[in-house]
Amino acid sequence: MMSSAQDPFYIVKEEIQESIDKLQDSFRHWKQIPPNIGEYVHLTRELHASCESIEWQVVELDKAIVVAAKDPDYYRIDEVELDKRSRWTSNARNQVSAVKKALDAARDRNKSLISSADGKHLEMMRLPNDGTHSNSRSNHYDAEDNDDFISSESDRQSLLIKKQDEELDHLSESVQRIGGIGLTIHEELIGQDRILEDLNSDMETTSNKLDFVQKKVAMVMKKASAKGQIMMIIFLIVLCIILFVLVFFT
Repeated sequence: MMSSAQDPFYIVKEEIQESIDKLQDSFRHWKQIPPNIGEYVHLTRELHASCESIEWQVVELDKAIVVAAKDPDYYRIDEVELDKRSRWTSNARNQVSAVKKALDAARDRNKSLISSADGKHLEMMRLPNDGTHSNSRSNHYDAEDNDDFISSESDRQSLLIKKQDEELDHLSESVQRIGGIGLTIHEELIGQDRILEDLNSDMETTSNKLDFVQKKVAMVMKKASAKGQIMMIIFLIVLCIILFVLVFFT
């Protein structure tokens, strides 16, 4: 089994874990922000985008685990390691799901509050008007204030959307970079497997040659005299040294 530093799973896992840690930090900050300011809306959208990105990456990791489980010997992964990886992806998915549920609950709660406030506003508009000059002036000022607020809020929302688009572009580049790293590592592993196969083939060929030489030595030693055997042993030792040099250093 390859080390964690060389395994593509652990490289991508580290990237995803960093994204989850940032998501948790942003989520804790989000819970402390009042829901009636622009930063709350912007951070909510950013959290949703991060959750979608992390979920996609975890799904890709799950697919890789399924492929490895079909042929664990080829990928040099045992059942214990496969179970460990599956438990990690499941835990990562649960963390992201918890954040999404909190965001959805807050969204539904805000919608309910807005609907209630709109109902009260419509009810107040149905109340009879006394027609006094002071009320007319007050309504005029209120309308101007509302227009200014809407204009300011619109500008703020435009800036927040522009900033969010830039951050999504950076997030997309990060995802593409992770995919590129995975492909590069996959190609490197395939190359290493080929090198190992060639080395095994060379070792088998060398072993066959040595077996052949040993058999010849045994046959010659049976036929040779004691003196001849000594000379033959010296000759074969020199021959083995030459063969060893030729096989392993050329």
